[in-house]
Amino acid sequence: MNTNTNNPTVTRSRSVEQLITGQATSDGAGVKLTRVLTQNLQRRLDPFLMLDNFGSDKADDYIAGFPDHPHRGFETITYMIAGRMLHRDSAGHEGLLQNGGVQWMMAGKGVIHSEIPQQEEGLMEGFQLWLNLAAKNKMDTPWYRDISAEQLPRLTTPDNVEVTVIAGQSHGVEGAVTREVTEPLYLDIHMPANSRFEQPIPAIHNAFVYVYRGEVSINGKTVNTKKMAILANDAQADGVVIEAGSDAKVLLISGQPLNEPIAQYGPFVMNTQEELYQTFQDYRDGKFGDASPQ
Repeated sequence: MNTNTNNPTVTRSRSVEQLITGQATSDGAGVKLTRVLTQNLQRRLDPFLMLDNFGSDKADDYIAGFPDHPHRGFETITYMIAGRMLHRDSAGHEGLLQNGGVQWMMAGKGVIHSEIPQQEEGLMEGFQLWLNLAAKNKMDTPWYRDISAEQLPRLTTPDNVEVTVIAGQSHGVEGAVTREVTEPLYLDIHMPANSRFEQPIPAIHNAFVYVYRGEVSINGKTVNTKKMAILANDAQADGVVIEAGSDAKVLLISGQPLNEPIAQYGPFVMNTQEELYQTFQDYRDGKFGDASPQ
């Protein structure tokens, strides 16, 4: 754990534009989850396409997992808070995602993969975030990377806030993954009672906070557990200040918008309908398969 004294100062915090309550749904072979970032928010939160929060200690809610399914045109970031899930893909790669670990997969031109729980009881909890790819990168060769909990960079602020830096940079600590085009910031922030956390965010980036334990306050607005706060785009704001009166855990996610057309059908995200038609043809023709680790 890096105890970092480089505590950046945010002179004007973003405010909360809107609070979002996730929608209960199921995916894969019946895995119950909450879809926090839904399709109607994709333009507002560009470059992010989806955020799911799954969590249950009832095996029937998750045991069937996510059997073989295709992706093209974006990246998936799976962050496992608790539980064990096995990844296999059409290029022959295999990886076990465990407590506190991250799996970052760039689907690119197309990959078929499965995510199957490796437990029959106990809690399984985590998040899957979909990050769009720029048009110029949508047909890149797919790859994936497993990052164990021990490999994830962490820091502790002078206020005893513990931060896991999955992507981007916080308080001088470089995250596990960086992306030049979308510049994602992905932080898991554990806040003790009566603490404060400041994070600079470029004014042109779209950003949101998801509270998964407790509640926090952002610029005077209370954000309760299981709520997503869309942060207002304010040209004068240089970041966000999050305050916690009691223990809380939140995700802070931001990124550089692509400002490109979005054409989506299920697990395929391209820029035009014509590209979607070609994607279906390629999938039928068995062209989803080449991938490389990174």
